[in-house]
This record gives sequence, structure tokens and C-alpha cells, in this order.
Amino acid sequence: MDNFPNLKKPSHLLATFFGIGLLPLAPGTWGSLAGLLLFFAFIFLQLSFSTFLISLICIILGSIFLCSQATKDLDEKDHKTIVIDEVAGVWTTFMFIPALGIYNFSNQLWSENSYLAATVLFLLFRVFDILKPHPISFVDKRFKSGLGVVLDDLMAGVFAGLTLLGGNFFINIF
Repeated sequence: MDNFPNLKKPSHLLATFFGIGLLPLAPGTWGSLAGLLLFFAFIFLQLSFSTFLISLICIILGSIFLCSQATKDLDEKDHKTIVIDEVAGVWTTFMFIPALGIYNFSNQLWSENSYLAATVLFLLFRVFDILKPHPISFVDKRFKSGLGVVLDDLMAGVFAGLTLLGGNFFINIF
């Protein structure tokens, strides 16, 4: 397909996260940054963790579907302009924030440290998404479907979250 992405197609528009994937130099980082800024709005509006989890599930399922649709006719399934998978991956890291003890479940409030934790998680996610240590690299190379495009980013998100939890256990940042 020579005209990928065609932003007039809804699947292409959403897969590029409204064209953010077309930004020059490291479109995956731009997509992840867009996910971070979207999460900052989530914190600012003090939306509940349950609302976050529902949103995360919708983003993950939507990403899998959109990646499947957008890449139907492509030889390269994980096209660099597709960044909805990075948004899903970075949002996966944010589900670890309550485990740091900086979300108050009784009041359903995000603390000020949530911004810092989200920023650290964003940076860790980018490291894991770029370096792709095993088993992330295995999934990235072997699975070339909509699920495969998203799965390596979800794994990078889990690795980033676990890394911050482990690091916080020893250093006690939060």
C-alpha cells in the first residue's frame, strides 16, 4: 500500500493517534508522550482508578483492532507511523502507580507524586520499548498481527512498571 497512512481512513487516523505518528524523528516517542500528556489530564481531572482501568482496557482492545485494520494490506505490520500501540503500552505502565502508594483509593484521588511517577514510567517504558529485551524482542519478531503489534508494547509497559516497583522497594522514591 503506497499511501499509508491515509488519514481520511478512520483506522489509519486512529492508528497514528490523530497523525502524531507522522511527526519526524522517533514517532514512537511522540506517541508515548501523547499518552503521557493524556494521562496527565486524567490526573488533573482526578478521574478514578476504576475509570482509568476501563479506559485502559478500551485503549488496549481498540489498539489491537485498529492495528489489525490499519495493517491489512501492509507488508510491514508494525509500521513506524502506527503509535496507538505505544499509547496502550505507556498506559499499561500507569496501572502500577497505585502500587506505589500514591493513589488514595478511599478518596479516589491521585497525589501530586502521580505526575512524577508517570514521567518516570514513561522514560522506563521508552527504554524497554526501544531496547526490547527478551522476551519482548521474541514477541516483536514472531507475532506480526494486530495483537503482536500491541503485545510487545504491553510487555514493555509491564517491564517498566515492575522495574519502578522494584526500584522503589530499594530506593523508596515514593
